[in-house]
Amino acid sequence: MNKKIIQSIVSILGCLSVGIVGALFTTPAIPTWYNTLSKPLFSPPAWVFGPAWTILYIMMGVSLFLVWTKKDGSDTKRMALYIFFAQLLLNAIWSPIFFGLQSPFLGLMIIALLWATIIININIFYKVSKAAALLLVPYFLWVSFATVLNFALWQLNM
Repeated sequence: MNKKIIQSIVSILGCLSVGIVGALFTTPAIPTWYNTLSKPLFSPPAWVFGPAWTILYIMMGVSLFLVWTKKDGSDTKRMALYIFFAQLLLNAIWSPIFFGLQSPFLGLMIIALLWATIIININIFYKVSKAAALLLVPYFLWVSFATVLNFALWQLNM
């Protein structure tokens, strides 16, 4: 199989797998814990999160692919990939902390770090591939919203 096809599959499935791991913690906690929380008026219904995150993980995978396959052996590209995986790790641990530990406060600490890391990620991806950076903007916007929601959930349920 063509190397780029394999890289695209690995990039997209790798990002989607983070979502699958998150779902293992999220799905059982929705009816037993999350539905019992007081929520702000702007809280979307729980069913919105799955489709939104699926689309975002695919966009993240395409973004990763564009940087990974860029013919550029620079330190900037290498750093861009490290930053990408750092934010992906923060993304991966948010669900086990927020839903698994049922801790909106610790979740807020992680998502705040994630938010900042996404900003860095977009900036460094822009130096390697403008398209890759732009593909991360909806992710940044969604995590911005999720951060506000996480804060509100923490405040309402202290």
